[in-house]
Amino acid sequence: CKFNNEKQSMETITDFFNFELFNFNNNSLSVSDLSSIILIIVITKLVLWIINKALFNKNKLHKLDKGSAFALFQIIKYLIWIIAITLMLETLGIKVTILLAGSAALLVGVGLGLQQTFNDILSGIILLLEHSVKVGDILEIDGDRVIIQEIGLRTSKGMNVRQIVVIIPNSLITTNKVINWSHQTQKTLFNIDIGVAYGSDVDLVIKTLEESAIVHLEFSECEFKEVRFVNFGNSSMDFQLYFYSKNIFTIEKVKSDIRKIIYRKFNEQKITIPFPQMDLHIKSKDF
Repeated sequence: CKFNNEKQSMETITDFFNFELFNFNNNSLSVSDLSSIILIIVITKLVLWIINKALFNKNKLHKLDKGSAFALFQIIKYLIWIIAITLMLETLGIKVTILLAGSAALLVGVGLGLQQTFNDILSGIILLLEHSVKVGDILEIDGDRVIIQEIGLRTSKGMNVRQIVVIIPNSLITTNKVINWSHQTQKTLFNIDIGVAYGSDVDLVIKTLEESAIVHLEFSECEFKEVRFVNFGNSSMDFQLYFYSKNIFTIEKVKSDIRKIIYRKFNEQKITIPFPQMDLHIKSKDF
């Protein structure tokens, strides 16, 4: 009697898992199939969580920096999801190879229509594999300076100096001229252009510019380099103040602070900053 009860329970469980939720064109979805799909999704998310913790564990992350670890995780994530989706389709009785072969003509048409999208996806794969651009890098694209926060398969996300989120197609990074301010060095050379009136004491101008730079730079993790007398301009004698800075993303604020000091010290030293002027000479002719 006990054996019969156990057998009946097993049959009930089997019938439950074999129960068809719906049937369409000889394709059915049973409770067992749905359970398998849910299990695949759960296992996929669990594996990705474990990999994410392993890659971004600071105690184990010796050779990989944050950007490289993120790129590696993105590649692994896409591969695992491709495998998971393939298994889910097989669970539903859909043969992936037959599906691809049967929809070849459709895929060609879709490919032509989504050519730019595929270009962006291919560019995203290149970025993730090459590591030429990583999370945390500061890029200058079309005159806009952004810090990269995320590199996706089709687009990348960054934040510009005005704290605005910028969505960048990956093909824009790989095919256009892009300046990577943080690719090779921790500090970058910047300059400020200054013009003074003709007749000014050149040595005094250079000394004043040097003092102006040193006053601010020693408090802003910057390093003064030099002042150059670069040109005799149309309305001014032109100088350039050079300095190194690690504050690449906020460099415009650093420049602004230095300019304020320069302006104050120029006023103290009676050094004039000229502005373009035009003299109009009228000749009168006696008839």
